[in-house]
Amino acid sequence: MTTAYDKFFINGEWIEPAGRETLEVINPANEEAFATISMGTAEDVDAAAKAARAAFTAWSQFTIEDRKEVITKIIGGLKARGDDMAHAISKEMGAPMGLSKTAQLGSGLGHFMNILSVLDSYEFEEIRGTTKIVKEPAGVCGFITPWNWPLNQIACKVAPAIAAGCTMVLKPSEVAPVSAYLLTEIIAESGLPDGVFNLVNGDGPTVGAAISSHPEIDVVSFTGSTRAGREVARAAAEGIKRVTQELGGKSANIILDDAPDFAKAVAGGVAGCFGNSGQSCNAPTRMLVPKARMSEAIEIAKAAAGKATVGDPASETTRLGPVVNELQFNKIQGLIRKGIEEGAQLVAGGPDRPEGLEKGYYVQPTVFANVNNEMTIAREEIFGPVLSILGYDDEAEAIAIANDTDYGLSGYISGTPEHAQQIALQLRTGNIHINGAGPDFSAPFGGYKQSGNGREWGVEGFEEFLETKAMMGAVV
Repeated sequence: MTTAYDKFFINGEWIEPAGRETLEVINPANEEAFATISMGTAEDVDAAAKAARAAFTAWSQFTIEDRKEVITKIIGGLKARGDDMAHAISKEMGAPMGLSKTAQLGSGLGHFMNILSVLDSYEFEEIRGTTKIVKEPAGVCGFITPWNWPLNQIACKVAPAIAAGCTMVLKPSEVAPVSAYLLTEIIAESGLPDGVFNLVNGDGPTVGAAISSHPEIDVVSFTGSTRAGREVARAAAEGIKRVTQELGGKSANIILDDAPDFAKAVAGGVAGCFGNSGQSCNAPTRMLVPKARMSEAIEIAKAAAGKATVGDPASETTRLGPVVNELQFNKIQGLIRKGIEEGAQLVAGGPDRPEGLEKGYYVQPTVFANVNNEMTIAREEIFGPVLSILGYDDEAEAIAIANDTDYGLSGYISGTPEHAQQIALQLRTGNIHINGAGPDFSAPFGGYKQSGNGREWGVEGFEEFLETKAMMGAVV
């Protein structure tokens, strides 16, 4: 039995969509539909954008305390409905329940909680001589979000936008839309004025394009593939909109010879690559080790891959669930086969489903070794549990290999702290994790090169939703 999420949230009300098209939401664990959504049109986006524009005048003048009160109520709602949210995320994109209840739910909560601390200390006004510099809400925002971290990617846009005094139109991924629907229900009960937050489901070529090009939308924030990011930028260019993009990645994980614990660094790199079934844009998918220690790294990685149990995401003991859908499954299988064809050494896993899992989009946790940076698996974003291990002769070569990519979202380094920081300063990437450091919601997140522009998270992410006004002569 499927549940119908057939209405859109526009101007504070759940309304019927302009069109009649619907889409099934597939559970990747069993390949069966468990929900349906309505597919929006440009007409729906127009109604949502006009509602957001009408609401902006009043909402942008609300006090910081008013905004904090709304955010606090959203946090309370997320906590109260945490189990519902975790189950929705698990069903829609395949995250194991353990991951859904912790990282998937926790990251969404983390962004709403962090923005409260930003508001506590942020200076919206500055005096420079006789000029007052004022930070004001940027306007109406359009959000287009992906399926791999559905709540996280919505929260890191919606939380700072609400805090800044902006209004917004959200198009979540049509692949994983149920968590967004639940968050919208929570927001609807938070006291946020009508029209500040609006939800329209649909696909990128229709709803995403309409958001990107709509004349009433001032800011577009997109998370997704580099290919789709180009289309968003083109559509937004006509209106000279501010565009923030968090796109693809092919992050290097450099394990230096002086790593405090080489075995732990290699095993941790395998686990990091396989987390969320490899469906993270900042995953450490290229592990770089000294060539003299390649054999050692292979044995450690093989053992670590063997511990990465794959199975039903509803089980609390499952470490890896399925990948999100058939399209992704087929792409990953093709790239695994490409790695074999191009001569990479298959250490663990391989093509086809794991034994005993004939239904569902399950992928074997796969490790390749003795990969070179010209191979397809070292250059393309696979977005699955597939690790490439590359060797280097010295750290200059390691840095060159790490930077030899179109992407620059994240990076990982294991070594003595001072040495690791010296290497980090030479990498062209927006984030570096040193010696296994985890994410930090107060730190800016975003990339160089084709991994995007602008930043999310922390103060820098908040400032993407502010405009700067200079008032000369304001101070006498």
